[in-house]
Amino acid sequence: MSKPLLAGIIAGVSLLGLAVAQAAANPESADAAYKGRASTIDPASAQVVHSPGAPDLSAAEFEKAKEIYFQRCAGCHGVLRKGATGKPLTPDITQERGQEFLEALITYGSPAGMPNWGTSNALTKDEITLMAKFIQHTPPTPPEWGMAQMKDTWHVLVKPEDRPTKQMNKLDLPNLFSVTLRDDGKIALIDGKTKEIVKTIDTGYAVHISRMSASGRYLFVIGRDAKIDMIDLWAKEPMKVAEIKVGIEARSVETSKFKGYEDKYVIAGDYWPPQYTIMDGETLEPLQIVSTRGMTVGTQEYHPEPRVAAIIASHEHPEFIVNVKETGKVMLVNYEDIDNLTTTIIGTAPFLHDGGWDVSHRYFMTAANNSNKVAVIDSKERKLAALVDVGKIPHPGRGANFVHPKLGPVWATSHLGDETISLIGTDPDKHPDQAWKVVETLKGQGGGSLFIKTHPKSNHIYLDTTFNPDAKISQSAAVFKIDDLGAGFTVLPIAEWAGVTDGAKRVVQPEYNEAGDEVWFSVWSGQDEQSAIVVVDDKTLKLKKVIKDKRLITPTGKFNVHNTQHDVY
Repeated sequence: MSKPLLAGIIAGVSLLGLAVAQAAANPESADAAYKGRASTIDPASAQVVHSPGAPDLSAAEFEKAKEIYFQRCAGCHGVLRKGATGKPLTPDITQERGQEFLEALITYGSPAGMPNWGTSNALTKDEITLMAKFIQHTPPTPPEWGMAQMKDTWHVLVKPEDRPTKQMNKLDLPNLFSVTLRDDGKIALIDGKTKEIVKTIDTGYAVHISRMSASGRYLFVIGRDAKIDMIDLWAKEPMKVAEIKVGIEARSVETSKFKGYEDKYVIAGDYWPPQYTIMDGETLEPLQIVSTRGMTVGTQEYHPEPRVAAIIASHEHPEFIVNVKETGKVMLVNYEDIDNLTTTIIGTAPFLHDGGWDVSHRYFMTAANNSNKVAVIDSKERKLAALVDVGKIPHPGRGANFVHPKLGPVWATSHLGDETISLIGTDPDKHPDQAWKVVETLKGQGGGSLFIKTHPKSNHIYLDTTFNPDAKISQSAAVFKIDDLGAGFTVLPIAEWAGVTDGAKRVVQPEYNEAGDEVWFSVWSGQDEQSAIVVVDDKTLKLKKVIKDKRLITPTGKFNVHNTQHDVY
């Protein structure tokens, strides 16, 4: 027997004798001596997640990275990381790029719209290292979410018969703003005149949009965690009256607006699972769930994750217009007979994202941002009117409608991928030569724009550059004069006006008040940093008001009740 082995045996016997002696002295410890004591090491941290070619992660690290990815990345790159607005991040691509490249990209971003998560302090250095490792692993597939899961989360908090029959408060509802408090899991209702917070309301995580019912009574908000909250603005104090979780990740909600069906139905579209759900308009009871999995346009290949992006309610037929992102298909879902849905499917181009109406509310203008096109859907004739080539990665929000001084009615989109603004003619009757073409291209500050906005009573077009990696550009906004587009843009130093000292101070989403004489911007910093809302006088382009409140945590989207209800943009 070797000396090292003998020494080991002697040491083991000695330790066993010590344990027995301790147990004899203290009988209560006898069981522990026999069974062994609990480890002080977290079991999750000891488990290793391994994908071939990827840096190993502990189970705890993997779970943390999954959460960050869901919160920050999945919207652009997809739950399965196959890409959409953002590039694909599958292991064959990410492992080839390598850890150092991935960390640099996450840190500094790109002019094409990738946020600078590091230099803006949105992610720490350790978190960036973790995310660069995580995206080299095989993407985890989330579970499905069907009727049983939905009904488990569905709650009617105030029955329809117990709700008021008229407005019971003195709020000026048409000029009320619903403001997303992204990382706080809330919205703030802000009075458009006093600029005071009326109330904050708990919602799902990272509310993406707020939408109004046709009547202007109910406010619907949907979080990225697919939770929908239905808020009654007629109550003595605005309050939630129903809630449901329609999936695991989502972005879109809308209500029926066709004459005779006002407020009858609500629809929500999921990022995961890839499906949409139609609900009762007074209670959110889920009625129909429809999968969107299927074949892509063009190549006719099966796609396992065709997410639902924008949804808009038709004014021409009892239909919801549903964008299916990865397949490049627009679905016109007729809800006239809810038990026997009929759907018209229109092929366009990948990947469909957001969009809005032209000024007539007949033509749906929607961005296919992976194809650098805008699809024009004729909601009256139920067909594709045109595919228009625009700039790189169009991202219009709902876009901007105005009358061009020379070329008639146009709809505009800005872009994530370049500095251009594309103006598309939208009047085939009186201006047929300009219809469904880019009639003029303007140049803004740079890429990274998320929203462009104007108002029928305004002579200005505003756009943000939220995701531009240059802080000077991301912290300001550009404004054009409609009657003098050739003069270029004026830069408004929104973040500087806000007086916010810490954080990324990204400026996002111009939103008009009901009268069209004010424009509100969010100055968006981190959850533990000060943020603000800046109100600009539309006539003078001067600072009018800075709204600061400790409850304004990560404000992003703002939705004026009147403009949202009536599709004014």
